[in-house]
Amino acid sequence: MRIKINIKSIIIAVLVLLGLGYFYVAKVRPINFSPSVKNSEFTPVKGVLAAKFDYLSQNGNSSCSSSFQQSIAKMPDEARLQGSCCSPMSYHRYSEQVEGLKKYKDIPEIPKDPYDIEAKLAKNLMSHYEDEFTQNQQKAYDYAMEHSSEKGPCCCKCWRWFVYGGLGKILIQTYGFTGEQVTDVWNLSDGCGGDNEHHH
Repeated sequence: MRIKINIKSIIIAVLVLLGLGYFYVAKVRPINFSPSVKNSEFTPVKGVLAAKFDYLSQNGNSSCSSSFQQSIAKMPDEARLQGSCCSPMSYHRYSEQVEGLKKYKDIPEIPKDPYDIEAKLAKNLMSHYEDEFTQNQQKAYDYAMEHSSEKGPCCCKCWRWFVYGGLGKILIQTYGFTGEQVTDVWNLSDGCGGDNEHHH
């Protein structure tokens, strides 16, 4: 009988100590995730996009030069075209673009990130730039040329112009996109950098 009483007493004592310990940690010394704690341990989901932005904005290989455009054909398929062509990237605008492009996630030809495009996809899209249109299809394409923010697939005839020009033709021919829809894709896919255009 004495053994049972002792065990019970010990259990009660342990529970009391645990309760006091919890009260001390939670009330007296609240947990503080100070900057000394590694960010990787507590990185929120949005931190992943911010980390990618940091990398792309500082380590891009993209260029408006004709030599860069010609070099794409020689790149390994798994290589990536990254970063901005012209102005420095803006995180605010970049996050808007990536989020906006999610509505087209079921169309594999549309790059999910305009600042990080696989070379294989870029080559495929460029190959469609010279595709011919019917009269109605041409009207849709002409609408996008007139109404997109850059008045075309890009601000100048660099590799992005031919990649997204080819994409526009695929979207119209294969998916029946209207000029308004192509305009939306081109605006969300602007890879020139800067923070001038906001499409909420």
